[in-house]
Amino acid sequence: MDLQGRRESSNVEDRRGMSSGQKVGIGGIGGIIIAGIITLLMGGNIGDVLQNAGSMGLGGQVETQGQTEFTEEEQQLATFAKQIEASTEDVWSQIFRENGLGEYEPPILVLYSGTTSTACGTGSAAVGPFYCSGDQRLYIDLSFFQSMKQQLGADGDFSYAYVIAHEVGHHIEYLTGTLQKAHQAMQRVNDTEANRYSVRLELLADFYAGVWGHYENKNFGSLDDRDLLEAIDCAQKIGDDYLQKRGQGYAVPESFTHGTSKQRMKWFKLGFDTGDIRQGNTFSKSDAEL
Repeated sequence: MDLQGRRESSNVEDRRGMSSGQKVGIGGIGGIIIAGIITLLMGGNIGDVLQNAGSMGLGGQVETQGQTEFTEEEQQLATFAKQIEASTEDVWSQIFRENGLGEYEPPILVLYSGTTSTACGTGSAAVGPFYCSGDQRLYIDLSFFQSMKQQLGADGDFSYAYVIAHEVGHHIEYLTGTLQKAHQAMQRVNDTEANRYSVRLELLADFYAGVWGHYENKNFGSLDDRDLLEAIDCAQKIGDDYLQKRGQGYAVPESFTHGTSKQRMKWFKLGFDTGDIRQGNTFSKSDAEL
């Protein structure tokens, strides 16, 4: 992915080395473990999970001393994340204007290390990247990308960009009201039905990530075939079925919250190929059509 000379977003809070959060009690540890599982699924709107973890025993504030000097690799990742954030700002501003959606209001990108406070609870490196609609911020501990490479074998700069763009996709859902409506509906149904709503939210965020990629390449010519393959490979390796089979040897479809590998690849590629936000109709599809 060629980002040479591209601008960095100014909508960034760099909290690395300044991590502070809440003390984890016994119940909180369980919440973090659950959040860690969702981290492996990657890219979800984790706010509800963080809030639940907070209600299970996360107590008083504790400060942690983070590192104040960063390696060249870490700084390069920070620059990369800021450039991708800037790209999503440019692309979604264009899309909002062209589709009569008003002025695009970008999320704040928060870079942190260890733990950090959010409107959705305490963010932890174990949680991975997440979007919190409570404060309209996208939280990333950059060490996640190394874990993504080592634990999932998902590597490459465009696969990392896909992760960020997916979280921005949840912000788009928030701005358009889709996120709020889905969360309200999820509160009225049982867990299995709530999971079906969650899958549609995640696939829609995948679709929006693909739409961003379409315009990123159209406007800047920054991608090649290898980049697209990186993102498709990443989408394949974060499918619920892939991760469950890898972790426990079998898949439990009714527990899926993010979609299968096939579904995630399909919706990302649909967005990438068309660039048409009107085709992101995951909530009008049956399970078989997803």
